[in-house]
Amino acid sequence: MDKKEEPVAVFEGGCLCGDVRWRASGPARNLCCCHCRSCRLASGAPYVAWGTFDSPNFAVVSGELREHRSSPRVLRGFCARCGTAITYRSSPREGELDVSLATLDDPNALAPGFHLWTSHKLRWVVLADGLPQYEEWGTPS
Repeated sequence: MDKKEEPVAVFEGGCLCGDVRWRASGPARNLCCCHCRSCRLASGAPYVAWGTFDSPNFAVVSGELREHRSSPRVLRGFCARCGTAITYRSSPREGELDVSLATLDDPNALAPGFHLWTSHKLRWVVLADGLPQYEEWGTPS
């Protein structure tokens, strides 16, 4: 009996002004909320929800995604027109790209499964969702 191939998941999203449209396919991994200072400053939010895709499975289908080197190993992608934070690429994780879950057309399609960098969490943020928390990356709190 032939194996039935599972359909490949496809996710689409975009920025606030609608100029940048993106598409990602395949499984999303590392669904998390990052509380690091860098993510907070790049987004203007208390934390950012991310999902990781294989880089070849991500494409900007319209508009211009600009990148800013926020640290020696990190490039953050954003809409060149409205500034919406969309992607995160880290050189130690070659071949992977993180996408902001809030930019999904259906932001409920992928839900974070853990919090990381809670050592940077703002004091007024109360985490009561029952998800695992890591003070840094992969270090249980």
